[in-house]
Amino acid sequence: MADGIKDKVAILGMGCTRFGERWECSGEDLAIEAYKECLEDAGIAQKEIQACYMGSCYDEVGIGKSAVHLANALKLPHVPVTRLENYCATATEALRAASYAVAAGAYDMVLAIGTEKLKDTGFPGLPTGGGGTDTLLANPDATGPGMFAQLAPAYCKKYGIEMPKVKEAMAHISVKSHANGSMNPKAHLRRPVTMEQVLNSPIIADPLGLFDCCGVSDGAAAAIVTTPEIAKSLKPNQDIVTVKAIQISVASGQETTFAWDGANLITNQTAAKKAYEEAGIKDPRTEISMMEVHDCFSITEFVIMEDLFISPFGKAYDDIMDGFYDLDGKVPCQVDGGLKCFGHPIGASGLRMVYAVYEQLLDRIPEERKVKNMELGLTHNLGGEPAKGVVSVSIFGRL
Repeated sequence: MADGIKDKVAILGMGCTRFGERWECSGEDLAIEAYKECLEDAGIAQKEIQACYMGSCYDEVGIGKSAVHLANALKLPHVPVTRLENYCATATEALRAASYAVAAGAYDMVLAIGTEKLKDTGFPGLPTGGGGTDTLLANPDATGPGMFAQLAPAYCKKYGIEMPKVKEAMAHISVKSHANGSMNPKAHLRRPVTMEQVLNSPIIADPLGLFDCCGVSDGAAAAIVTTPEIAKSLKPNQDIVTVKAIQISVASGQETTFAWDGANLITNQTAAKKAYEEAGIKDPRTEISMMEVHDCFSITEFVIMEDLFISPFGKAYDDIMDGFYDLDGKVPCQVDGGLKCFGHPIGASGLRMVYAVYEQLLDRIPEERKVKNMELGLTHNLGGEPAKGVVSVSIFGRL
């Protein structure tokens, strides 16, 4: 019987670029930057890498449809290199493939890397998923803000909460993420904002204002994974970070074929349940130390808090306003700024989230950004449309 990959895979090293408007760099340049930091952190020679899984979403402006260009750029030693794409879960898919390869015993040392030059698309927001102008003419809400904004009124109706309260909590979410991002030298957006600025910002898709939406960024992140035994032999005096769970849930189509209340996502809940089971977590509200979730929009983070079974359903407002998810709260969320402020180059975001958890677990964070009592970190990606997408939930801790 399958028993998952809990503690069968260790993260030996990680690297992450500064996210932002990296006009001076190509997708390959960014990948090289993240890879160099990762290789140095792992403390191994390049020749020891036996395979690579790389993530990139938009090949039209990135590194191409195959993995060949990146393999050439990184000068990988004639090893198998595979390109993966799964919307916003792309980088997590790269890590999942690398982790499974190690857990299966196929390889001892595997590189996972994600890179994206999203600014070069020319889009002010994320592309429409391939439908382009025709999609928008047929459905003017078929934009990121348009689709995710609809979670808010559905949530209000389902739980009997008034929209002003939801907007207040959304503003708190944005203020919190901006405060965290302002302290992070690798974050794209590094300016704090106030509640007043958020609540009075221009509307993008009602009720989402400017500060409720994440930006468009370039960036790359990488991880080298191996077995815990090898990691301990190479770093005998250092804590070893291991994978506790990586789970993926993809929409079946039933969410839009049949009745859906529009307020919560079954893909979020399914991936979370499977991840908690794999990691052996009974009570995520008390066992999870920090989270990096898919805050493409502030209402998305709001709903995710419940879908991950951290806040009770219909009660996320109370936790958010009580500071439960603030940096000094019980379960800090977006401690590095999140998608909102660190940035969201699609093919790199999943590994960027893991990088945030990894640095906290190894106690490499300045005191002002440090999570208290750090034990387990959770990362979450949500790609595609709210009800027709892919969700990943991963959990990491020490051996």
